[in-house]
Amino acid sequence: MIDGIWWLVILLAVVAALWLLAKSRSNDKPNNKSKPSNLATSATLPNNDALQKTLKLIKQHFPDYRVARKGSHLLISKQGVKIAMITIDKKIAVGQRRLGEVPVMNYHRVPNRTQIAISLQHMD
Repeated sequence: MIDGIWWLVILLAVVAALWLLAKSRSNDKPNNKSKPSNLATSATLPNNDALQKTLKLIKQHFPDYRVARKGSHLLISKQGVKIAMITIDKKIAVGQRRLGEVPVMNYHRVPNRTQIAISLQHMD
């Protein structure tokens, strides 16, 4: 039968081997875990992504609404009052939900002018 001290030695050897294995695998991938800034500017964002296209569409066809891009969503306001938020995320179901007092509209791709007009009419 194996004494208790040998069980302890075997356990420490297994833990050390697993630690070395994990340490060697973590060096394969660069450690870029920096969080993106929420203060997104047009200089740091690509001009061809879906939110940027939606932003241009709203500014072009709905001049009475003010649109601000905040990271992964658009914040739409009218006369200083937040009207709605638009997100484009394929992982979330298409439709509306509420975040506090502000309705959040999610799309899977760039909405057309008619979809935006219908959504904004329901918000007013």
